[in-house]
Amino acid sequence: MIIIHALMQVNPEREEQFLAEAKTLLAATHEEEGNLSYELYKHAAKENVYIMVETWRDAAAVGSHNTSPHFTGFAAKAGEFLTAPLDVKAYNGELLQQ
Repeated sequence: MIIIHALMQVNPEREEQFLAEAKTLLAATHEEEGNLSYELYKHAAKENVYIMVETWRDAAAVGSHNTSPHFTGFAAKAGEFLTAPLDVKAYNGELLQQ
């Protein structure tokens, strides 16, 4: 399993546009084969900061998502509503035993 956290800083003047684009992205991604979870959360303390928390079956599912029309369309428009580059972190979801 692959877990991805994508932190996004949104221009407050473009927040409505961002949320509309994200809603479309979320709906399409939930239908993808290999997607286990794909949710958008707003930061509790920082204005205009959001995080996309993603869980994927495997790297192949992530690769397929990254080339999908809904993701590439969202990524192409990101510069219109983000004030900083995406901060993306990927994790191996293998549970570690102690």
